[in-house]
Amino acid sequence: MSGMSLPPASPVTSVPAPPRWAVLAAHLTVLVVLPSGLWRILWVLGLPAGYTDAGFAPFETAGAKLWMLTLSVAGELVALLTLGLVRPWGEVVPRWIPLIGGRRVRPLAAVVPAAVGAAVLTALWAVMPLWWTQPHEDMTATGSVLVGIVYQPLVLWGPLTAAVTLSYHRRHRLAPHPAPAG
Repeated sequence: MSGMSLPPASPVTSVPAPPRWAVLAAHLTVLVVLPSGLWRILWVLGLPAGYTDAGFAPFETAGAKLWMLTLSVAGELVALLTLGLVRPWGEVVPRWIPLIGGRRVRPLAAVVPAAVGAAVLTALWAVMPLWWTQPHEDMTATGSVLVGIVYQPLVLWGPLTAAVTLSYHRRHRLAPHPAPAG
């Protein structure tokens, strides 16, 4: 990541470029979600990934596989949205998006959902460090350790999102915005 460059300030909104730490945090957000998503995809492919035969049986249905695939893809897409808080498309909606393309992103339209998401993710994953304190009869001993390892990074998802959201908010709160036309 040493070659990572900072995006320039948006010419439309005169918002300062995000600090290097915020860019790094946004990229880390995408990476912390990846291990658990890849592990769930192993289920979709029919690999027990640490479950006993009996424990894996509920995941062998088409509905369970669709749910695991959807959860993995959706989680990564939500994490990718964090990049919008440090990239130009978080300042101005890309032109290819119908009806709103080319318009300036209202800061609260990005900050409020990101802040709520950060709070929900923090609360949701805060118990993950306790994984090893609970028995997991449906898993092998190795599987239990593996699950703990691939899910532990999710503890960082909410706090990283909160930090990037705070940076976005500060940059937009301090930035002069052009007067509305008309």
